[in-house]
Amino acid sequence: MQNNSQSRPGGEIIVDQLVRQGVDHVFCVPGESYLAVLDALHDASINVTVCRQEGGAAMMAEAHGKLTGRPGICMVTRGPGISNALAGIHIAKQDSTPLIVFVGQIETGMREREAFQEVDYRAVFGTQTKWTTEIDDAARIPELIARAFHVAMSGRPGPVVVALPEDMLVQLATVADAPRVEPVESAPAPEHMAQMATLLAGAKKPLAILGGSRWTQEAVNNFVRFAERQQLPVAVQFRRQHLFPSSHPNFVGDIGLGINPKLLKMAQEADVILLVGGRMSEIASQSYTLLDIPVPKQTLIHVHPDSQELNRVYQATLAINATPVQFVNAATGLSVSDQGTRKDYVDAAHAAYLEWSDPQSVSTPGDLQMGKVMAYLENNLEPDAILTNGAGNYATWLHRFHRFNHFNTQLAPTSGSMGYGAPAAVGAKRVMPQRQVVCFAGDGCFLMHGQEFATAVQYGLNIIVLVFDNSMYGTIRMHQEKHYPGRVSATDLQNPDFAAYAVAFGGHGERVEKSEDFGPAFERAVASGKPAILHCLIDPQAITPTATLDQLRAAAEKSQTK
Repeated sequence: MQNNSQSRPGGEIIVDQLVRQGVDHVFCVPGESYLAVLDALHDASINVTVCRQEGGAAMMAEAHGKLTGRPGICMVTRGPGISNALAGIHIAKQDSTPLIVFVGQIETGMREREAFQEVDYRAVFGTQTKWTTEIDDAARIPELIARAFHVAMSGRPGPVVVALPEDMLVQLATVADAPRVEPVESAPAPEHMAQMATLLAGAKKPLAILGGSRWTQEAVNNFVRFAERQQLPVAVQFRRQHLFPSSHPNFVGDIGLGINPKLLKMAQEADVILLVGGRMSEIASQSYTLLDIPVPKQTLIHVHPDSQELNRVYQATLAINATPVQFVNAATGLSVSDQGTRKDYVDAAHAAYLEWSDPQSVSTPGDLQMGKVMAYLENNLEPDAILTNGAGNYATWLHRFHRFNHFNTQLAPTSGSMGYGAPAAVGAKRVMPQRQVVCFAGDGCFLMHGQEFATAVQYGLNIIVLVFDNSMYGTIRMHQEKHYPGRVSATDLQNPDFAAYAVAFGGHGERVEKSEDFGPAFERAVASGKPAILHCLIDPQAITPTATLDQLRAAAEKSQTK
């Protein structure tokens, strides 16, 4: 530990630890419960992003964690503040993202009186985090913050909540700073890699599926070479599409919502599945039907950095406790047997993906065609543009028709949290200002955290937000028509003029009603140099790329009359 013989208040010690851990950004909503920390940040080398709501701050920090692999840092006040942040904490939990949320707390002498905004953080957040703690002694700050970084990054990454009592933050302590924490890298055993090589060599219809976190650009590049040498078709899990270049001839699609039926059949008929980094949770597993539980009929090789996840749901033929980086490093040295017979198998699967992901092949009702919007974006987005989204049927167009060819170009919650796209875009642009950042949002999704557009304006972050407005909570309406046809309840929305909303905040805004108007509007948004919103009017009937609301209702009514 670094020597520090000076007596410092707790708030200053906390900020000093963040500096030692390499933190360069903090996303916060200020509160009187942690004023001493805010004061210490005044003279620190850390950039502070002031947000408009704690949920947005937590989502920005979570996006930072996704992009960097080190914990995003969020600071919020107690009670209502941390309650608002829970959505971002839940995303970090389900998405395996390193995140540390610092929250103010009442003075220690007031505990258990239900003091103003008092929360028992361990009780409330214990099941939603990897670790929740409260620092009572300023002298233990370096120890506990170092541990928070270790817990957030190691094994399966996730969120940590650290509560900061007000009196502790002004308490003086003489204590050394803790050194920078690096995540623990678990490597595969040589005998496991030899066994995997044997299983892959004997496979006629193998399928690699990539997911989870703790990937790097180098690991992705190395897996591409591994897949080429082994003639492996490669799929990615739900909202992990940046883990393998979509244009590569070994790529076969994403396993998530609205899966390509040909890819689904391929996964079902695979004799060996190599699952790297992911958990194969509900969405990717097609509601836990893709692999039999507890023993899959496919030979399953499961690689995961956290031993607690291996054999938790699926009993693997071969379980390998390793991070993606270490696994791929070991895999690159495997011998290659003659896999020429698999080339046709791989080529056919890639061709099926290309056909499925062609936006020009889809036509929907209305003057503004999402297929044409996607075709324009595919031809005009910068190659390393970061695409963000929250939850809703609109996201289907992005996931199915955009070809992610670069690592760290997708920010989307596998937890399906609405409202994520806008704050994630702000967080991404704040951390990587040189990258183009485009947010996809539905009308209902955007307004859950649309106030963070003000944060983009405040910091001059020229994100482009595409708000697709069909005047409803579209996903829920889709399910209503499938299960309760014609009985529309609680899904209609009356929306504002989102273009005027953008201008009111100080950004650029335009209304887009026709396909031919989208491209010029997007170009003007880019040229403005301002945060921008394009308010895109979508026909309510265009609920999915393959079905209208009327078609869904008619099919449901027909089914009910049988």
